[in-house]
Amino acid sequence: MIGSAPAILQRLFRVIVAWRWQVVLLYSLLLPAGIYLALQVKTDNSIDSLIVEDDLDYQESQAFRKIFTEGEHAILLAEAKDPFAADVVAKVKEIERLLSQVPRVGTFSAFDLYERARVLSAGTPGAPGDFRAFATGTRMFAKQGLVGKGFIGIALDLQVADTAQRDETLAAIDRVLAPIEAAPAPLTRIRRVGGPYVDSYLETETGRASMKYLPLFGLFVIIVNLTLYRSVRTLFAFLLTLAVCASLTVGFARLIGFHFTIVSSLVPLTILVTATAALVYIQSRFAEHPGEGTIDEHQIFTLANKFVATTASIFAAAIGFAALAVSGIRPIRDMGLWVAAGLVVTWVVVFTLFPALQKILATPILRQRTASGHLLLRLFDTLPRFTYHWRWPILVLSTLLMITGAIALTGIPGRISPMKLETDSLAYIDKSLPLYEDTRRFEEAISGLSAIQIWVSTPDGGVLDPGLLLGLEEFTRELERDRRVGSVAGPTTLLAWMSYATGQGDRLAADPAAWEGLAAQLDQILLEEPAARAYIDINSLANARLTMIHRGSDFKGVGEIKQLVRSCWDKAGSAHPALGASRVRVVGEGLLQAKIAEYMVPTLTESFALTAGIIFVAFLIVFRSGAARLMAMIPSVFAILVMFLVMRVIGIPLNIATILIASTVLGASENDQIHFFFHFQERRNN
Repeated sequence: MIGSAPAILQRLFRVIVAWRWQVVLLYSLLLPAGIYLALQVKTDNSIDSLIVEDDLDYQESQAFRKIFTEGEHAILLAEAKDPFAADVVAKVKEIERLLSQVPRVGTFSAFDLYERARVLSAGTPGAPGDFRAFATGTRMFAKQGLVGKGFIGIALDLQVADTAQRDETLAAIDRVLAPIEAAPAPLTRIRRVGGPYVDSYLETETGRASMKYLPLFGLFVIIVNLTLYRSVRTLFAFLLTLAVCASLTVGFARLIGFHFTIVSSLVPLTILVTATAALVYIQSRFAEHPGEGTIDEHQIFTLANKFVATTASIFAAAIGFAALAVSGIRPIRDMGLWVAAGLVVTWVVVFTLFPALQKILATPILRQRTASGHLLLRLFDTLPRFTYHWRWPILVLSTLLMITGAIALTGIPGRISPMKLETDSLAYIDKSLPLYEDTRRFEEAISGLSAIQIWVSTPDGGVLDPGLLLGLEEFTRELERDRRVGSVAGPTTLLAWMSYATGQGDRLAADPAAWEGLAAQLDQILLEEPAARAYIDINSLANARLTMIHRGSDFKGVGEIKQLVRSCWDKAGSAHPALGASRVRVVGEGLLQAKIAEYMVPTLTESFALTAGIIFVAFLIVFRSGAARLMAMIPSVFAILVMFLVMRVIGIPLNIATILIASTVLGASENDQIHFFFHFQERRNN
């Protein structure tokens, strides 16, 4: 036999093979338990799941949510050539009435305020023209997306506790709209816009993708087995081993509380790819029986011979993925730890269950080489000669591709921009889909869809202080003067709506003396209108919230958003000293989403550096030659940089789903390199 196998490892595998039935019995008990736990793993694509718990902004946002509920909000756009025509108005009113009857759905539209205005003015039902004048007489409706060119909006407040309730509620809304959309006249179309629709789509498509790639991967395993080994028994051993690896890995997530996300939904595939590679290495070595000794002896030798290289590659990959724990993006951190644990499980299963199945199923050796085997041998003989003969052109071309890939990733200052970082959920959606088009169009109409929450804390009872309310109104105006801000809604917005509804215009008085009455009016609104309490904590009257709608792409990052809020607060505070006793903080899902971009570059660089360092150490331990093993990593670097070049050329951005491409490619490619150099060194020594 070519190669060597430590005697202690051969003794270990003799024990495993001798206890093969007990090993199979153990896994026959673990497999259904793993499947049961795997089916209990939930999906969570919420913003909360993207940030690590020790992040200060995350902690403050959590504290904010104990006082205020951000909720899930969507908007329906009823489009028509003339949205204020009598028949259109009647149709939209009927739609809102039907939607208000759906459980867990609250609605609000320009009609609601119009009806309130009629009650307050003790007016009689007016003509549709009255509503047109009312809806277009202020910019507040347009800024909130409730009216616009060619549409009337119906805002939806989804009072849901989890994704299941959200999907049930969206389905109920669709059932209400289905007959209307079948015969929409006088409307031309109803568009759906908002985070709940985007999140629901992403979760559904992620689930569908998983259902597609797993059967495709299974088909790949079948083709590889029948092509290489031409044995149903070998295929059966592979499939059983892979099923155990995947089920135990996913089931492990249920035990420690991990969830499927856009990133971690690929964990099973990562495990299956790694496990398949290990099984192919072991089985291929076993199938190439040199004719010396018995098949049983050859099996023990094979397992012992492949143990070091396979163990080194699996554990190097596991530690590399575990290094992702440095990331501030929670799904990436959790995925790294999850894959690392799964690889350890895979290592155990590969060297216990698979040897037992090999023996029980009597997986055959290759008595004669297949046609594909002869073809591969000819390729293996020809390729090294070809690459060696053309080594200099290949090296020059490879170097140029690597340099181009590096430029594609980092750019050239002043000439080529670096690869774009995207955190917007719409980045994951096909741009040709109506959901993408509708959302982008609506975003343009209201100058942005990104929302952040501004949390104002005051001494107890301070929210209703007239001086503070006047200061908040000035703060709101300062924010809205910035071209990047679409609108700001807060406690004084309620007063502005009421002022407009009573025919006094939408601008509140600047005279401090008038705010005594406005503060009393706001107090009364809080008592009569539960919806108004979304902006003020009525329990302590010490907390208020303002929601700022902006175009996220106009800000370079979280720091710039906070800087704008702070500068406007300071400017308003200089004219209104009552703000000085209060504290302002930027919180909420929108802030956390913006913050993800700030974690992406450190995730990319730190995880790659750690993975590369760990794999280099693994090479050094196994082969004891640092310089040679460093050179052996060049193919991985080449693959990574060319991958970035391909991404840049075909327009794939860096986002939470692709940020790990460098670490993943490095972790996958080192597997082959460890095996290659291990057996190259083994053959040279013999």
